[in-house]
Amino acid sequence: MHKGDFSEQLLRYLSPKELHLVDPWKYEDSAEYKDAWYGGLADGGQAEMDERYRSVCQRFEPEIRAGCVRVHRMFSADALKGFVDEYFDWIYIDGNHRYEFVKADLELSWMKIKPGGFLTGDDYINYGWWKGGVKKAVDEFVEERRVRRIDIRNNQFLLRK
Repeated sequence: MHKGDFSEQLLRYLSPKELHLVDPWKYEDSAEYKDAWYGGLADGGQAEMDERYRSVCQRFEPEIRAGCVRVHRMFSADALKGFVDEYFDWIYIDGNHRYEFVKADLELSWMKIKPGGFLTGDDYINYGWWKGGVKKAVDEFVEERRVRRIDIRNNQFLLRK
């Protein structure tokens, strides 16, 4: 979610009835996150995260007022638990890239997607500050659940339920 650039494209090109933007906008100060947008690369610390949140809310203010966009300032696991199973047609994951967080996001998201829906995400690669955690979690998820992997393109994964 970060600053809303991709979300803006989704609104423009797909015109969804509802778009839920989920991000805690929480600064992570541990050394493990020194190369993350929400860690060491955020020079302003939590104040910068708060400004990003305000900026996203302002950017989508008309859509928020219209009820098309809903902003959830929380971790994805907490946000997903607030929806009934099989609620979403499509979920795009671009949260914490560490393996254990991706694994949890995949499991929770899968329950919240309608049959025939899509689970997609970013940074399906073997490197990065997250040490390939996204790719490892996705590969295990596909293998364990015998999920149909539709495509891997430009480091994006696409799964169909």
